[in-house]
Amino acid sequence: MEKKRTLPNSKVMGRLIKLLFSFYPKLIPFTLVCIFINAIVSAIPSMFQQKVIAIIEQNWQSGDWDSVSGEILGLVATLAVLYAISLLAGFVYNQCMAIITQGSLKKLRVKLFDEMQDLPIRYFDSHEHGDIMSYYTNDVDTLRQLISQSIPQLMVSAISVITIFCLMMYYSIWLTIIVVGGVFVMTKVVKKVGGGSGKYFMKQQAELGKTEGFIQEMMNGQKVIKVFNHEEAAKADFDKVNDELFRVAEKANKYANTLMPILGNIGNIMYVILAFAGGLLLFLKVPNLSFSGIALGISITVPFLGMEKQFAGQIGGISQQINAIVMGLAGAGRIFALMDEMPEEDEGYVTLVSCKEENGQISETSESTEMWAWKRAKEDGSFEYRKLAGDVVLKDVDFSYDGKHSVLHKVNVFARPGQKVAFVGATGAGKTTITNLINRFYEIQEGTITYDGIDIKKIKKADLRHSLGIILQDTVLFTGTVMDNIRYGKLDATDEECMAAARLAGADDFIQRLPEGYNTKLLSNGSNLSQGQRQLISIARAAVADPPVMIMDEATSSIDTHTEAIVQRGMDALMAGRTVFVIAHRLSTVQNSDVIMVLDHGNIIERGSHDELIAAKGNYYQLYTGAFELE
Repeated sequence: MEKKRTLPNSKVMGRLIKLLFSFYPKLIPFTLVCIFINAIVSAIPSMFQQKVIAIIEQNWQSGDWDSVSGEILGLVATLAVLYAISLLAGFVYNQCMAIITQGSLKKLRVKLFDEMQDLPIRYFDSHEHGDIMSYYTNDVDTLRQLISQSIPQLMVSAISVITIFCLMMYYSIWLTIIVVGGVFVMTKVVKKVGGGSGKYFMKQQAELGKTEGFIQEMMNGQKVIKVFNHEEAAKADFDKVNDELFRVAEKANKYANTLMPILGNIGNIMYVILAFAGGLLLFLKVPNLSFSGIALGISITVPFLGMEKQFAGQIGGISQQINAIVMGLAGAGRIFALMDEMPEEDEGYVTLVSCKEENGQISETSESTEMWAWKRAKEDGSFEYRKLAGDVVLKDVDFSYDGKHSVLHKVNVFARPGQKVAFVGATGAGKTTITNLINRFYEIQEGTITYDGIDIKKIKKADLRHSLGIILQDTVLFTGTVMDNIRYGKLDATDEECMAAARLAGADDFIQRLPEGYNTKLLSNGSNLSQGQRQLISIARAAVADPPVMIMDEATSSIDTHTEAIVQRGMDALMAGRTVFVIAHRLSTVQNSDVIMVLDHGNIIERGSHDELIAAKGNYYQLYTGAFELE
């Protein structure tokens, strides 16, 4: 498995913000204005406090309390109006953030799912499915708190810190220098402790994905675990995975829980030092150095202590969000890593179209004619049509999954239109690999594969796969009705077409006996059906698609002998006039094939009809006469 590229946190944050703006280009700027108003108002009470104390100091000796009270009431009224505006702005921005947060998570999941559909099969074969699920659960959930709380609180705190710092500079540069010294110490602590916290929070997200992957694997394998009495071994393996998650999560939270108390105490120490320094400056009658021109006195020192407390509190507020920010960025980093995975490349330009034939001329039509043609643009702007016949040729094909260990060596396969070509051989011989290459789930290293004389690399992958029907050994059914699962092969198929396909596959009889017939709900990959019944539905699903070429990978391996006879008749009708590739361990299912190819370690060692191979008395003869099942 390739190691994922990790982006720096600054780039992750920048990319996340850019993504959020793309989701809500108008609502986010409006929300930012509300946040700005709320933050500015929350930072100015000390300025009003200074003015109130200054008014009292100036009028202490005169005793003109009527005018004093009037001025103070005016300031209080002004502050009340500002607080009302701040309250309204806070309410609005919180409501907006709820829309932005949940809407962004929804859009992100859609974007993530859409891009995942473009990933090659190789990605899903090399990554744990539980870890992939973790992107949609744990990683997306970390962004919920980051977007809804951490980013807005970070902005409020940052604006408040800047505003308070400017006010402190305005009133007293001497006292501000002391605060700056404390902030320097706080910054060092945040960098040291927060850095350790961030490292382990990123590891925590990765371990969560591994744990979910392990749990999903154990859930899928519960029957095997119980059959072999491996419950205790499974528990021990889970303990190892869970212990590693605990180790990194414990360290992450130790760092995180240490940060806030340290910063709080630094703020308290800074408050004491500032009070002492302010008193000393007053006692020594040191001239005030400020932009306000106000002399250093009680009206400056007392509000300044309040500003320091508020300043340290906002710094603490920023540090409080570090945990959520780091976790959110770790989750976002993993999400962006998935989104940055190389999508499945498709350089094809030949498409598959419905066609009709008149006077030997093939032309494209929008009607469903059950005839297909390959459409290719010519240099003069016109189009060339070639009727889809199902002529598939593999010539000197070499393939390796990892680029090191060869799976197929100089494989040559000639499947003429309407032929049934069978592959037999031991497990790992390369049978399924050949069909995966025809589908272009994987790309060959050497040789060529042509379809009706066209290199399959020139055919668009969606059109190529649309022309191929596949019935797999591992049946996959989706949550929905039986009818829905059959119609999955052709979404615009009518109920009558789906039922006809079921009758062709031999599935109609048992479907009619289900509680609700074709409307019976299937659960958890059809767990309320037998393995054979699930396979019959998958065959009906392929039948309704009516593809020109069929690939049957152990299609009857899960069906008993009696059911196989029923299905075989339906499959024979389904295969009539089509090019068919059959992979089978049960040799009785391939006797009527036009060509049987025997594979061994990626090489085709024998080929011919059943009678020819029996007469040759080679490898196939030994398999056939020794047992009807390949072990």
